[in-house]
Amino acid sequence: MNQNIKKISILAAIVLVSAAGGFGLFYLYQNNGGSNPQKAADKAIEFINVNLLAEGSTASLVSVVEEKGVYKLVLGIGGSEFTSYLTKDGNLFFPEGYSLEAEEEEETPQDITKSDTPDVKLFVMSYCPYGLQAQKMFLPVYDLLKDKAVMGVYFVDYAMHGKTEIDENLNQYCVQKEEKDKFSAFLSCFVKTDDSEKCFAEAQIDTAKINTCVAETDKEFKITELYNDQGTWLSGTYPQFNINKDLNEQYGVQGSPTIVINDQIVSVSTRSPEKFKEVVCQAFNTAPEECSQALSSDVPSTGIGEGSGSTSGGSCE
Repeated sequence: MNQNIKKISILAAIVLVSAAGGFGLFYLYQNNGGSNPQKAADKAIEFINVNLLAEGSTASLVSVVEEKGVYKLVLGIGGSEFTSYLTKDGNLFFPEGYSLEAEEEEETPQDITKSDTPDVKLFVMSYCPYGLQAQKMFLPVYDLLKDKAVMGVYFVDYAMHGKTEIDENLNQYCVQKEEKDKFSAFLSCFVKTDDSEKCFAEAQIDTAKINTCVAETDKEFKITELYNDQGTWLSGTYPQFNINKDLNEQYGVQGSPTIVINDQIVSVSTRSPEKFKEVVCQAFNTAPEECSQALSSDVPSTGIGEGSGSTSGGSCE
């Protein structure tokens, strides 16, 4: 067992015994983040690094999202990812959680609208860990079926990850608009490296075209203007990003990722390329021969980087 996690497990077990059968938890600090997920998560990471991990080891935050009334934290420790939970007031930290609901053995069949040429839209925030995971799931299917279906990446109409996310949303929008045949190469590079300039070069993209598009799109949709005016931010917290606002409203997009096929929100229980391919292929009136080609059944990791992960749930909302 990883020594870092072993230490957490031992401490959780001590608390479990002393609580006479309650779940293991740690008391953090009063007023350490309130309903601000990032601030609460930062305090939890600080607590873990100071109190729970062996000297020389550190935990980092991969993602934090609200789920079932608490904050769900995905932690990076020693090259692996682990899920923990934190109360919304930021005072109680649970190293591990257990679902009391029985998991479904098989995915519930979906009644997906069919067409000769399915329209597949993936709505994301470019720095949402789960949006990045969905893009990694999307790309092999896009490469396989882009000539048989209409497929594209679209954007949630607000940003949760600052100006960096707004800038990258604009990059991805403009690459699709101006250099669509190179979009897959660009995005495949970006989700691994978080280096747009490097990816422009690797994909041989005309950056002058992209820069012109970004400037024109920014002006048309008032992206920077809305970012600079915090009075316009959603709930006073998140800046608007209105490039695909009409589609967000049409489909009722609630967060990143959201998958829309033939004007219908659909779910993918396991975020693997193979499972996503199966869902897309259900949307054809007559599935093309490409649908018989097997793709990877591995679930990609959340966030930037390569490798596989352990979660197929979660979203940025």
